[in-house]
This record gives sequence, structure tokens and C-alpha cells, in this order.
Amino acid sequence: MTARSLLDLDDLSPTELASVLTFADAGPAPVLDGRGVALLFEKPSARTRNATEMAVVQLGGHPVTLRGEEVSLDVRETVEDVARTLACYHAAICARVFDHGHLERMADAVEIPVVNLLSDRSHPCQVIADLLTLRQHFGRVDGLTVAYVGDWNNVSRSLALGLSMSRAKLRAGCPPGYGPSDTDLDWLAASGAAPTVLNRPEEAVEGADAVYTDVWTSMGAEAEADKRRRDFEGWTVTADLMAAAASGAVFLHCLPAHRGEEVAAEVIDGPASLVWPQAANRLHAARGALRWLIEASS
Repeated sequence: MTARSLLDLDDLSPTELASVLTFADAGPAPVLDGRGVALLFEKPSARTRNATEMAVVQLGGHPVTLRGEEVSLDVRETVEDVARTLACYHAAICARVFDHGHLERMADAVEIPVVNLLSDRSHPCQVIADLLTLRQHFGRVDGLTVAYVGDWNNVSRSLALGLSMSRAKLRAGCPPGYGPSDTDLDWLAASGAAPTVLNRPEEAVEGADAVYTDVWTSMGAEAEADKRRRDFEGWTVTADLMAAAASGAVFLHCLPAHRGEEVAAEVIDGPASLVWPQAANRLHAARGALRWLIEASS
């Protein structure tokens, strides 16, 4: 069979995504017994590295973690040659990269699964964990409304796609100039996702079942930090903003968080916060995705 890769959630059908979530809940299975998985990190990581390494271990495999400077994509060797080398030893390649195109080139070069652990375009494993967290808390994802407040980025792109595939809705509240581009909206529409985009946080949050935010300055945009703090003034997820959501609404954040910037401490550390179950689910999401990909590619 042709190897299946996970570069973004649209590499899966809605039914296949549901199967990944079922595998994530099901616990370990020895599908990687005696096999290795290469984990390449061009960007530093805490949750992603720990979650993915332990997912491989729980599936019976051996994770081998590489830093970006150890392979220097397109410097020491081409992306394709690095991928072909790793495929000599491993059952799958998981990579956290700056350029999404590198993942596409890896997947084209090898006949083993390639998994996106984060790129400039998307973050599918994070969103699998988010969907799992919502399902565990509400008993379903279908029919929920999630409000994403802040900077439109790789997480929100994948979140829009994952919610749509799960028959849920996304409202994106973004300051002017920080919302999805027309290209993003066209891509999402072609995938069947159509987030509602609003320019006031209160409108986005009103009646929502979950409120999700991320840092105002993503990795690689540090030079813009001061400007972004000014532009995002008034966009902090506070207790008052959460009060506009539905009764029993929960708070989500992909972490790391900056208390006092995108979220108030009383929210992220309060009773509505699911950020730690959400972080824990990164392990289960990685395990479910890897198991599904290995079995689908066998």
C-alpha cells in the first residue's frame, strides 16, 4: 500500500479523523514493535517532543530525536536526501519545521509516513488533541461552537479544518490586519470549512462553547512583539470576556501561555480552563495518529 502521511488534517477524511481520535482514546498497541521513528526538530519544543517521543515508546518503538542543525535541510543535504536517509532506518518521519514545503518534499521522496509536528502553515497534531479534549469534556464535538480569539496562525488554520470535519463551528475574532487572508479562506472553503471572521472579541465569544487563544507573537515573529502588544490591546481573554460565552464554556490554549497578554491568569488557572488535559492529550493524539498511519500504510 502507499504510505499515508499527515501534513494537515485534510490528508484525512472525516471518517479517518474520527478513527484517529478513537485510536487516541484506545491506549497503546505494539504497532511499532522493534522499529524506529525519526523526530526532526528545526524549532525547539516541550510538549511536542515529550508527547511524540512517549507516543512512539507506548507503541513499542524507539524514537530518535534530531535537532535541525544535525541535518541542516538544504544546506548539508537536500530535504529529499535527508528524508531518504531516515527512511533507511525508520518506520516514520515526524518533523517540526519552519517551511511547510519541506514536509511536502519529504512525503514525496519516501514511502513511509511523514507527520507534521508543526509548520508555518499548520499544526494538525495539536488540533487532534484539541478535538479529543472537547470530546472528552462535552461527550461530543458535533454541534459545538469554538471561538478563536487573537492572531490567525498555523493553529487556527488547522483548528478551522478539524472543527469543520467534526461538524462543529469556528468563530475567529481577530484584530484588523491579523485575520485570515483571502488565500486562507479560499483554501478552507475548498476543504469545506468556512469560519466566521469577526473584528470584535465579544462578538466571537458570544454563546460559544469553548474559547481558544494563542500567543500574540508566534515563534519567528519576535521582532514584531512590541507592535503586536499595542495592536492586540483589548484582546486579552479575561473573566469578563469568558462571561459572554455559553454557560459552562471552557477555555483552551495550545501553550506556551503569556499570562497578562493573550489570557488573564484568572482564566487560564481558573475552573473553566482545560489547558492541562489539553496538553496531556498531545501524547494521546500523537499515539493515535501514528498508530492510524502505520496501520493504514501496512
